[in-house]
Amino acid sequence: MIWDPNQYARFGGERLRPASDLLAAVPLEAPRRIADLGCGNGTATALLAARWPAAEILGVDDSSEMLAAAAGLALHARWLCTSIADWQPGERYDLVFSNAALHWLPNHTSLLPRLLGVLNEGGVLAVQMPRNFAAPSHTLLFDLAESARWRERLARLVRRKPVEAPEWYYRLLAPLAHCVTLWETEYWQPLSGDRPVVAWVKGTWLKPFLDALGADAQAFELEYTDRIAAAYPPERNGLTLFPFRRLFFVAVR
Repeated sequence: MIWDPNQYARFGGERLRPASDLLAAVPLEAPRRIADLGCGNGTATALLAARWPAAEILGVDDSSEMLAAAAGLALHARWLCTSIADWQPGERYDLVFSNAALHWLPNHTSLLPRLLGVLNEGGVLAVQMPRNFAAPSHTLLFDLAESARWRERLARLVRRKPVEAPEWYYRLLAPLAHCVTLWETEYWQPLSGDRPVVAWVKGTWLKPFLDALGADAQAFELEYTDRIAAAYPPERNGLTLFPFRRLFFVAVR
């Protein structure tokens, strides 16, 4: 999938806040080697570099467009274009950090133990994933994709539960880690601009649906926009409130 760094960055401040909250919970003084999985355009990587300027940082992402944007930040970091699922490091890390990326991958039952396994003793796996898939922004998208007009081309892309409940992750990680801390936060985000919720989703979850449609993408987006308008009406001040739930966990090996 070809990502658009400009579309993704349209709500850069709102997207970066969970990364800052995750970073604040990492209980490490001076990690020597850090991997940022799903680093995207590098904005979260920049937070890591600012907190630990002496660390060796690797940013991993499968989007060359996003990595080109990350390279433009001129950070003290290396960039690797590969899928997280295919990442096979030849060295151990003190921190594996992933902000808003692992929900794109299936098989968390095997993925997360593998990521814990690349840590040094006392190393940290710090993860944030959206868990907003039962909100109208996503359910209306899924319902539309499975409707008669679109199901033949889009139903295969529907994933209604890519992220499990917090207790599921605790039960998976607790037997493998010294300690696991996990929490959820729902951010009530006042967004500006025309159709801001559509613009937000277009930068992430809506994109593969549009990519699959080619010349029909505009018709699908318009139908999605019509469905979503009533769910997220603008406030009196012109802003649109967009609540967004996110799951966090920090596991110490």
